[in-house]
Amino acid sequence: MRISDYEQAIELWRSLPGIGLSSADNEIEIKTFLEKNPGTCFAALKKNELVGTILGGSDGRRGYIYHLAVQESEQEKGIGKKLLDACLTAFKALGIQKCHIFVISDNLKGIDFWLHAGWVKRDDILVMSKELTE
Repeated sequence: MRISDYEQAIELWRSLPGIGLSSADNEIEIKTFLEKNPGTCFAALKKNELVGTILGGSDGRRGYIYHLAVQESEQEKGIGKKLLDACLTAFKALGIQKCHIFVISDNLKGIDFWLHAGWVKRDDILVMSKELTE
């Protein structure tokens, strides 16, 4: 994925239920994310139209996936799986041994996708956050 894909990506993300967006999804922040993670973020195109995205980031130890999104009309065609496989392959090449995904708890379609893809729902941890900007 390139920053030139941003306008189509943010439009896609906004169109899908279950994608959580914040101020960190503005163009400047996504540009920084892409620069820090150049080989682990991917876009799927169909006739020059962006139909899917995945943002993969790493702290050098663990991989984290954000915004795996596929246009509703293109879902259930294997695009999400191909994006996921590309990201995980890139993580493995970097020596990343474990990957996490944050899924909004009422995103049942997303949860089903991840479970079907072999991911495990964890009940032993709780995510906590702190806003660092006002």
